[in-house]
Amino acid sequence: MSSDALRLKKGHERRIRFGHCWIYSNEVDVQATPLKSFEPGQPVEIVDHRNHWLGSGYVNPRSLICARIVSRDREHPLSASLLVHRLKIALGLRRRLYARPFYRLVFGESDGLPGLVVDRYDRLLVVQITTAGMERMRREVIAALEKVLAPSGILFRNDTPVRELEGLPAYVEEAAGEVPILAELEENGVRFQVSPVHGQKTGWFYDQASNRTAMLKYVEGKRVLDCCAYLGAWGVQAAAHGAEAVLCVDPSKAALEGVERNALLNGVEDRVAVRRGDAFDVLRALRSERERFDVVMLDPPAFIKRKRDAKEGTAAYRRLNQMGLQVLSRDGVLITSSCSYHLGREQLLTLVQQSGRHTDRSLQLLESGQQGPDHPIHPAIPETAYLKTFFLRVVPTF
Repeated sequence: MSSDALRLKKGHERRIRFGHCWIYSNEVDVQATPLKSFEPGQPVEIVDHRNHWLGSGYVNPRSLICARIVSRDREHPLSASLLVHRLKIALGLRRRLYARPFYRLVFGESDGLPGLVVDRYDRLLVVQITTAGMERMRREVIAALEKVLAPSGILFRNDTPVRELEGLPAYVEEAAGEVPILAELEENGVRFQVSPVHGQKTGWFYDQASNRTAMLKYVEGKRVLDCCAYLGAWGVQAAAHGAEAVLCVDPSKAALEGVERNALLNGVEDRVAVRRGDAFDVLRALRSERERFDVVMLDPPAFIKRKRDAKEGTAAYRRLNQMGLQVLSRDGVLITSSCSYHLGREQLLTLVQQSGRHTDRSLQLLESGQQGPDHPIHPAIPETAYLKTFFLRVVPTF
């Protein structure tokens, strides 16, 4: 057998044939194709136990997910030209959906480019590579982005902890052109400045954009609390669309300075206040101060990053929602989210309902949301569906 083939054990090709693109190390026939014989990121052909071709991609013997399929067309393996082709397809979708050039351009597996994320801030591109196979194609990635979009700057934000699982170093690097200290974007007619180099992840959370649009109809004339505010994506937009007063809470001083900057940028600084602190601590204090809000938004970081964190993380989500409900006014609206893949949609709704009963509140589910269409879900890869957002009303009681 050719040294660039990776053979699966009998019965482990079913998920791959169904459309999933990950191969786990325990699915490989290591007697026929020893994983230690491959280099991290090396291109491979994936075959089943009978040597029937399944696809081509790349391998990393150091990772639990030891290989990823990139192409199911034998004539078009991972290459510079395939990168360009996939980028053009991804761009075509975003241009169809978005009037302005502010979105996630590439969402890994869902766009046929596992290990690659690209966020667009007009002519600035912020790129994150999470796998050895895509890291090996780094120069080709830059060339493909330049060919398809001719950006003014490309920044690598390769400082995510997930790279450790692939044995990759963390770094932030200007890969091409000029990268500004602050980049600007627009969402629902509201302007924001973000730090592409120092901001969280790739600078902005585009995945919640559709849910923030849905939020706008609930906030006019209301008193709003934005927990885990980061740069004020929810709170500043609420103020810009008619909220009477907004309090943004975040533990980061830099993030809250960003909130104030973005509020000033949109002329709503008189209606946006900030409070620094952990969401749990601030919510506890607000309850003690007998503060009440008409709309409470909870958009925390992932409390369940790994399956083994499920018990502790689920308890954290329940506690956060319970505390959010305790500062919500009569007939108020709770907007609550989870970006933890290991917490299912029904699980989140159940724990919010439990939080409601614990606080003697009856709830109505008004609408629910997921990540926006620039973060498309691959039907065969459940891991690509991670974001859940619920809009719930507290039913008034006599």
